[in-house]
Amino acid sequence: MNRAIALLLLAVAAINACAEGWPAKPVRAIVPVGAGSSTDIVHRIVLEQLSEQFAQPFVVENRVGAGGVIGSGVVAKSPADGYTLLANGSAHTIVPALYKNLSYDPVRDFIPVAAVGSSSSVLVVTAESGFKTAADLVAAAKARPGALTFSSVGIGTATHLSAERFLASAGVQATHIPFKGGAEAMTEVLAGRVSFFFGPIALVQPQVRAGKLVALALNGSRRSAAMPEVPTLAEAGIRDAEYPIWFGLFVPVGTPRDVVERLNKETLKALQAPKVRDKLAGLGVDAMAMSPEEFGAHVDREFAVNAGLARAAGLKAE
Repeated sequence: MNRAIALLLLAVAAINACAEGWPAKPVRAIVPVGAGSSTDIVHRIVLEQLSEQFAQPFVVENRVGAGGVIGSGVVAKSPADGYTLLANGSAHTIVPALYKNLSYDPVRDFIPVAAVGSSSSVLVVTAESGFKTAADLVAAAKARPGALTFSSVGIGTATHLSAERFLASAGVQATHIPFKGGAEAMTEVLAGRVSFFFGPIALVQPQVRAGKLVALALNGSRRSAAMPEVPTLAEAGIRDAEYPIWFGLFVPVGTPRDVVERLNKETLKALQAPKVRDKLAGLGVDAMAMSPEEFGAHVDREFAVNAGLARAAGLKAE
């Protein structure tokens, strides 16, 4: 019995030593979308703080392509040693609805480690549209089914599915016009060539403040401190239309549990750092304090939600 206890204590000590010794070298964090995107900016803020806390560089590498598939595939095939992270978000749970023959399994090949934050998208129209509320927009869509248009940063992206959820909840139709980036999608609304857009707060807020865009509603569950004057869609009378985007860290399946737990613990600590809180708040991002299990459950729900939205929108896996 004493020998068994001694072996158990040695095993526990070995696990603790592994956690304490990690990271012993720079950690690579792959962002599967372009530099300057919301996903990129938000994760860089948190990863910079993690670099300070661990006294090791967390090096961001943008591996762009196929809606995040290329970068995610790199992480899925990386050694499960805690030295390669996936810094992704809502797009991670949309991929299965868009791509049939992936080189990796978005569900089985990753461990959700830590949620970073979530942010509402803002339903915006040009100031010249005459729409003052979300109800005005819905009324116009009902009067002319399919005549209104909406922009996004691509088919199946969060900006696309935000609009699809809004349309389904409001019981109206509009024509989707995808673009390559958020700036272009917003510019088309500013020019009056597209009726509306669900854009990130950080992207649309300057134009709203300048009076060029009108913010009709947020698609989150509560108002944002960054735009407290803007009501939620629920407050505007449109129920079950919430679709906030979120951000989080993943590692390849097989990564030691102690590394996962330590990274989660330090990420929670980073989110409490005043400079991180202030920077995220300025972007309209609310920190998400979750254990690995809680984040995993959140991710599983998002897979189901996005699969349903993709079916409703008639999206087919390629």
